[in-house]
Amino acid sequence: MLHLNSVSKFFGNLCAVNCVSLTIPRGQIIGLIGPNGSGKSTLLNLIAGTLPVNGGTIHFEEQDLTRASADAVFRAGIARSYQDPTLFQRMTVLDNTLIPAKSQRGERARLAPFHRLWQGEERSLAQTAGGILDRLLLRRLYDARASDLSGGQMKLLELGRSLIGEPKLMLLDEPTAGVAPNLAYSIFEQIADLRRTHGLTFLIVEHRLEILFDFVDHLYVMHMGQVVAQGTPAEIAADAHVREIYFGE
Repeated sequence: MLHLNSVSKFFGNLCAVNCVSLTIPRGQIIGLIGPNGSGKSTLLNLIAGTLPVNGGTIHFEEQDLTRASADAVFRAGIARSYQDPTLFQRMTVLDNTLIPAKSQRGERARLAPFHRLWQGEERSLAQTAGGILDRLLLRRLYDARASDLSGGQMKLLELGRSLIGEPKLMLLDEPTAGVAPNLAYSIFEQIADLRRTHGLTFLIVEHRLEILFDFVDHLYVMHMGQVVAQGTPAEIAADAHVREIYFGE
């Protein structure tokens, strides 16, 4: 589904991502791990189009997205979440969920004044959003401000907001950061269920390896901007070089 070939990113003289190549097969949950500062989040930004690539290529479902804008990447079917949820804090949970829906007629300048032309579509989208919030156990909070949610609920809302854009691949940056252990595991159960029910594919950056390893099919390990290992959770756990990077063993 997604193929990166020798992707690089420089900030001045600093090489944050150094000739990274990886493949994300359709329908899999792939982990991207490594110490802080190893280039993981930068790599997600390159895939999502929020940072320009300095070298290499990015292909998604036969489309060349190497120079694509973030909007074009999203329209192609890739959604990106952040370590710190990027919600509209003064808007309600429901309104936050509705924002990314694609091709809304009411957003077109020539149609916006004529409510009758798009009210049916808006009602249908609201029902879809309600179903997503039901799945994420947020339905009862639909009219609460995003700022009133707990950290874990904000993470779930960001996940739900991505879903209404009908993505094919989701890039998740530390989906359980700052979340209590029980809820953290529940978030990954939701991810696994979305893969099973919607056929979604995931590339996930996560530091809670004890949870991540229970759910991923394959892992890539980054260190100092490069991919230094890849394999199944069992193979990565037994890799001496990975243990040295993480634990100094």
